Amino acid sequence: MDLNLGLVFLSELVGTAMLVLLGCGVVANAVLKGNKGFGGGFLMINFGWGLAVFAGVIVAAYSGAHLNPAVTFGLMARDLVTGVDYNWAALFAYLGGQFIGAFLGAVLCWLAYKQHFDVEEDPGAKLGTFSTGPGIRNSGWNLATEIIGTFVLVFVVIGFGAQNGVDEGTPTGLAALGALPVALLVVGIGASLGGPTGYAINPARDLGPRIAHAVLPIKGKGSSDWSYAWVPVAGPIIGGVIAGLTAPVLIASLAAA
Repeated sequence: MDLNLGLVFLSELVGTAMLVLLGCGVVANAVLKGNKGFGGGFLMINFGWGLAVFAGVIVAAYSGAHLNPAVTFGLMARDLVTGVDYNWAALFAYLGGQFIGAFLGAVLCWLAYKQHFDVEEDPGAKLGTFSTGPGIRNSGWNLATEIIGTFVLVFVVIGFGAQNGVDEGTPTGLAALGALPVALLVVGIGASLGGPTGYAINPARDLGPRIAHAVLPIKGKGSSDWSYAWVPVAGPIIGGVIAGLTAPVLIASLAAA
C-alpha cells in the first residue's frame, strides 16, 4: 500500500490529539479541584488513558495509528532487523503528526478545564495533568521503568501483529490489532507498571503537553520540570527500539518451537 505522507501526518495528528485530549482530560478530572471526578484515583486514570488510546486508534486507522514515537521507532527497528524496506520519508510524517497532535490535544484539555485550572492552587496537580513525574525521583531507575513499560507495549504490539498475520505493505501499528486489545494493554501496563513514573510510555504524549504547559497562560502553574523531561522521551524510545529488535527473533523462535 502506497501511503500519502500528508494523510499519514494528518491521521497521526488527529489520532494523537484525540488520545492526549482524553488522556490528559481524565487526569484533570481526577486531580483538579471542583471536578465531578475529583479524587477518582489511579485506576480511573488507567482506564481513562486506555479508552483515550481506543479513541485515538479508531480515528487514525489510515496511518496504522502509531500515535507514539516509541511505536514508530520500534516498528522501524523490526523492519530493519527483518530486512523489510523502510519508508524513511514516512518517519517524519509520523513523528511530526504525533508531537503536534499531542500539543494540540493538551491545549484543548486546558480549554475544557480552564476554570478548574484557575481555582486549583497546587502547581504539581496542574503539571501532572499535562505530563508525567516520578513518585521517587531517581533518573536511572525512572528511566529503567519507562524502558520496561514501553518494551512491554511495543513487544506485545508486534506480537499481536504477528498473530493476526498483518500483510506486508499494510500500515502496521496499533490499528492493525484492533482498538480494544490495545486499550486493554495500556490499562494493564498502567495498573502493573505505572506507579513509579506515571507511565508516559510515549515521548509525544509527555513532551507535547509539557511544552503546552510551558507556553499556556495557566494561573499559578509553576515549573514545567524540564530537568525530568528527558526521561519520558529517552526511556520509551529505548524500550521501543529494544522491543523492535528482539520481538521478531523471540516471537519467531517461540512460534517454531
